Amino acid sequence: MKYKILKAAQKGKWAVGQFNVSNIETLKAIFEAARKLRSPVIIGTSEGESKFLGLRQARALVSLLEEETGVPAILNLDHGKTFDYIKKAIQAGYDSVHFDGSCLSLSQNIVLTKKVVKYAARFRVLVEGEVGVIGGNLTDTKEAQKFARETNIDLLAVNVGTIHGIKKSGKNPAVKLRRLEEIKKAVGNIPLVLHGGSGTPEKDIKAAIKLGIVKININTELRNAFTGSLRKELGKNTRENTPYKYLPYAIEAVQKVVEGKIKLFRSNNKI
Repeated sequence: MKYKILKAAQKGKWAVGQFNVSNIETLKAIFEAARKLRSPVIIGTSEGESKFLGLRQARALVSLLEEETGVPAILNLDHGKTFDYIKKAIQAGYDSVHFDGSCLSLSQNIVLTKKVVKYAARFRVLVEGEVGVIGGNLTDTKEAQKFARETNIDLLAVNVGTIHGIKKSGKNPAVKLRRLEEIKKAVGNIPLVLHGGSGTPEKDIKAAIKLGIVKININTELRNAFTGSLRKELGKNTRENTPYKYLPYAIEAVQKVVEGKIKLFRSNNKI
C-alpha cells in the first residue's frame, strides 16, 4: 500500500523526503511539518540511529504519530550493512530496508541483495539497493542496469556526485545530471534515490527530480538544526536544566528545515 506513495511521486515528478531520526523530538518535528503541509514522508534510521532509538520503539512511535497526524509515513532502515540486522528491522515491522552493499564487488552486492529481496518479500517489505559508493566513484550505468535487472529491487540508490554531510564551505558538489539521466534510461521504471541531500544545491535537486529521483535523504541538516538550537538556548541560560523548556526550540528548528525540504521536493498537498 505504501509503495503507492513512491509511485505517485514518480508519476507526478515530485519526490518524497527521507528524514533521519534518532530521538522523539526530531520525529515530532518531521510529523508536524508533514501534517502542516499535507505531505507524505519517509522516516529513516541508520543502524546506529536505530540501535540508539530501538527498532521496535521506532516502529511504535512512527505508527502512533501516523495515527495522530494522518500523515502516511514509510519507516525505512537506512544503510543496513548486514543481512542479520536487516532481518531484525523487518521483524520489528519496518516498511522498507536499504541494503548498502556498495563497498562490495558488483557480483557480491547482487548475491546479497537478492537474499535480502527474497526475505523481505515474505513480509511485503520494500528493498532499496545501492550501486556506487556515495562520496566515492560515480555509479557505472551498465552496472546499475545489471544490478537492477538481476536483483528485482524496489528502489535504487545511485551516486551521482553527492556526499554524506555538508562541507565546511556550505557548498556541496553539484549533481552529475548527465550521469543521472543515463542511469535512468538504463534502469527503466525503478524509482531512484538520492543520498546526501543535505547541502546539495536546490537547482540540482529540482533537476534531479525531473530526471527520475523519487526519494531524497536528509540527515545532516536536521542534526545541525537540532544541535545548533540547543547550543543557542542553553548558552542563553546556563542554569536551565528542564528539557521540556528548551527542547521545543530544537523541535521548531528541525521543523523549519523539514518544511523547506517538503516544499523543495514538491511533496506538499499530496495527501
